[in-house]
Amino acid sequence: MYLKKLKIGNVELLNNIILAPMAGITDQPFRKICKEFGVGLVCTEMASSKAIFYNDIKTKSILKIEGEQRPIQAQIFGSDIEALKASAKYVSKFADILDINMGCPAPKVVKNGEGSKLLLNLDLVGEIVTNVVEASTIPVTVKIRKGWNKEKIVAQEAAKIIQKAGASAITIHGRTREEYFSGEVDLDIIKKVKQSVDIPVIGNGNIKDEETAKKMFEYTGVDGIMIGRAAIGNPWIFEQIIHYLETGERKKEYTNKEKLKIIIKHIELEVEEKGEKVGIQELRKHMAYYTKNIQEASKLRQKINTIDTKEKLIKTLQEYYK
Repeated sequence: MYLKKLKIGNVELLNNIILAPMAGITDQPFRKICKEFGVGLVCTEMASSKAIFYNDIKTKSILKIEGEQRPIQAQIFGSDIEALKASAKYVSKFADILDINMGCPAPKVVKNGEGSKLLLNLDLVGEIVTNVVEASTIPVTVKIRKGWNKEKIVAQEAAKIIQKAGASAITIHGRTREEYFSGEVDLDIIKKVKQSVDIPVIGNGNIKDEETAKKMFEYTGVDGIMIGRAAIGNPWIFEQIIHYLETGERKKEYTNKEKLKIIIKHIELEVEEKGEKVGIQELRKHMAYYTKNIQEASKLRQKINTIDTKEKLIKTLQEYYK
């Protein structure tokens, strides 16, 4: 009933369950792991349009998607029109969908008038989307929040502007910038955004299990859902939600042995992609989530944070997962 194929512009997704872009998290190895659990669309980490414009190699490297299962969305952020246009042309060469971030609450992004700060300047929102759509040869989507704060709830107005400017879909996170990731997600505003536009609307915020996924669909009428933080250390959430939406039944929990196999694959992909030193360091944040509910988790995390080789990390995990 709720699980279906989703078309964004001329790109058809296998289903309407989407992995959210997350800085420092949704790198290529993690995207590959999530794809194994049936997610309909994955997205790169957020990349600065200005850094792309100035040919920053590190920024361009986070947009690497070779060898991944398609379709793939790439996300950019910024407020400078020329940089955004140049980035759109660049990303159009390899990605399937281009997303503009207008929802990031991070101070270092907001202080430059980017991310969710753009919701205070809806004229600029329209100008950005119009120019990016013109420069892009792939469908353009936009990710927004409910608004800046409780006095400035602008999601409906922003959504109409974004649609008029030519975007192919909108993702709405049901919190304001002021709320960050705290408090309840406002499903009513997501529902209102869905009712305000004709393009697909994707609901985001606090989807953490099968029931919250179903509730997002049921209450708001969205075309798809986007899952972020709940997938960290828990990539099998996509398979669980897909199974539940298809059958109405909860999928049997993964055993520790099965989870360990997935974690080891993630370790191997990360090290292969980034080398042992950087790969192991990058994995520490993932390991904190993977090991959350196992016995003596805090002791294990302390130990993991001192490990600098793949062999030692896998051996340590195998001992604990027994």
